[in-house]
Amino acid sequence: MFEELIHIDQQWLLAINGCHAPWADTLMWIISGKLTWLPLYALLITLIFIRCKKRGWLMALIVIVAVAGSAGLADFISSGIIKHAVCRLRPTHEPALAGLIHLVNGYTGGQYGFVSSHAANTMACALSFSLFWAYTSDNKKRVHLSVTLPLMVWVALNCYSRMYLGVHYPGDIIGGLVVGATVALVLFVGLKRVLPPLPDDNQTAPLEVSDHEVPPAPACS
Repeated sequence: MFEELIHIDQQWLLAINGCHAPWADTLMWIISGKLTWLPLYALLITLIFIRCKKRGWLMALIVIVAVAGSAGLADFISSGIIKHAVCRLRPTHEPALAGLIHLVNGYTGGQYGFVSSHAANTMACALSFSLFWAYTSDNKKRVHLSVTLPLMVWVALNCYSRMYLGVHYPGDIIGGLVVGATVALVLFVGLKRVLPPLPDDNQTAPLEVSDHEVPPAPACS
């Protein structure tokens, strides 16, 4: 059973990596680059400050540290712990796949690939940002697809680029997504227990009417 899953994982990787073109090589190389997304990170920080304008700069700082911390923790767990514990070779270092992987710019990555730190980092960042975006919203019951959906597309692009470049199996990607989502959820739930509850701006305090403002009932004749 396990060997069958490994075989399926390899076949899916070869199918994705095999559908290549010169323009796609350039595009996926850019998408997979870490420096490519610096403008996005700057945009997210700016949005957090705008979002937390009513809450104060301290709340904005907490959210920024939480989002960055979730990505950093996901990276440490995936690259610093799981990869060296599992020791699964990347497709580009797998002897059984020698000569079958299409390399872009000669890039082969590190020796081990499970789990994908790119998948873990981007998922942790995207999910934690989406959760805190909803948490600081005036309407906490609303699903903010305008923020969550583009971030998940960003995650999907990063994940696909890693498989296209031949440095991760689909199983590596799935494992990384699970790690990233778990870190983001645990960190969010933990901080919610520590942070003071935010007031709901859509709720208004009930009006209090004093006794002397209530008109007396008409006397019976």
